[in-house]
Amino acid sequence: MNIALRKSMTLEQFLAWEIRQELRYEFDGFQPVAMNGVRVEHAIIESDLNRALANRLDGKPCRPFGSNLKIEVAGRIRYPDAFVVCTPVPRGAYVVRDPVVVFEILSPSTSHTDLVLKTAEYRATPSVLHYVILEQDHAGAQVFSRRGGDWIVETVKDDDLLRLPEIDIEIPLPEIYADVALEADAEEPAV
Repeated sequence: MNIALRKSMTLEQFLAWEIRQELRYEFDGFQPVAMNGVRVEHAIIESDLNRALANRLDGKPCRPFGSNLKIEVAGRIRYPDAFVVCTPVPRGAYVVRDPVVVFEILSPSTSHTDLVLKTAEYRATPSVLHYVILEQDHAGAQVFSRRGGDWIVETVKDDDLLRLPEIDIEIPLPEIYADVALEADAEEPAV
């Protein structure tokens, strides 16, 4: 049996290739990975998160971005659902290389990538101080934080505050989930 093996790309080859594509692709260090569409719950959480970040960072030195701008981490290219950068982004840039906080909304099709692969990539990127993985069906998050040389994880749920002291903001978790029907909401009987 003949098996065609694809030659891996370099980061530079990927960036030159991807800018000519109509669809978005991440780069896993070897090859392009097509971006999937999202459920309505994901889109609503992303919108509420980006609004909360923009409101709290207005007038401060850090700036939030949504999922249309890519970041480079550990030699890979990712399109997180949201991220914050605290250094000036050059005019015309397509790639941000020093995110401080990165947010991903967990989806069934990307959970392994978000929980395992991206966690390692963000930990290997010195500028990333927090990696926040938000649940899609319940109000909850895993917050990975850099503490010296350690990578500490904390669970935030229900009515907790999402605390990001390095960028001087706190977001009540219910604000991120305000406009989406969560599984617990859907299971409550009608009165």
